[in-house]
Amino acid sequence: MQLIVHGGAGETPDEPDRRQAVLDEAVAVGAEEATPVQAVVSAVGVLESGPRFNAGVGGAVQSDGVVRTDAGLMTHDRRVGAACSMPGVEHAAAVARLVMDETPHIFVSGEHAVGLADEFGVEIDADLTTDRTRERWADADPPADPRTHLDWVREEYGGSDTVGAVAVDDGRVAAATSTGGRWAALAGRVGDVPQVGSGFFATPAGGASATGAGEDIVRVTLTRETVRQLEAGASPQTAADRALAEFDEVTGSTAGLIVLDSEGRAGSAYNSAAMQTSTGP
Repeated sequence: MQLIVHGGAGETPDEPDRRQAVLDEAVAVGAEEATPVQAVVSAVGVLESGPRFNAGVGGAVQSDGVVRTDAGLMTHDRRVGAACSMPGVEHAAAVARLVMDETPHIFVSGEHAVGLADEFGVEIDADLTTDRTRERWADADPPADPRTHLDWVREEYGGSDTVGAVAVDDGRVAAATSTGGRWAALAGRVGDVPQVGSGFFATPAGGASATGAGEDIVRVTLTRETVRQLEAGASPQTAADRALAEFDEVTGSTAGLIVLDSEGRAGSAYNSAAMQTSTGP
């Protein structure tokens, strides 16, 4: 099992060594699994439980004071599952897998995704806030008037950390991405993470997971473009570099990528201040 994970592209993090230790643990956990799907869900699950990352516990608070989680998952044979807008759901990637494995659908949202999670034993009542997010939210003062509230969102909205993993074993590929979104997003906002070809993508050529400014990632379907480069014969590193360069040229925004090809070779690229990754075994 070959695996690469990322902890989000964004500002230089506090205590990067501690974050790196969790990323390394995520790779170790995922590498022990039997299939790439299990590997990425397990690896991402470690990061979703880590309060230093913007996914699951520690996710960004939306403009109504609620943390909502999103995730997406895809395999080399184009099986896909995604779920979004889930309050209280720490392990969003596990719910994306449920959508893929247990429903005839690709994408389930909101209370219905939470209900699906509950039916299959995924916890739905987790406290996703941390001391850090509670203290930050306590200083926020979003106005109630809808138009004024939108102005406040435009001023406060930001951040871009997300977590993701790509795994390859014997030609089988899986890619998963999970997030708590972006700080002070309008309640109900959904970014790139659960959208196929934007936050995640996989084909027999390989898989990719993206992180960064979600709306801009969607505008260029960043992971689809990365995998397209693999399909055209580029190495994983070249694929990541080319896709990110095109993203930068088109949007002028920030993002990061991890990628594995079908042989398990890894690549990564980012144009933000930092993006931590880990590979293994």
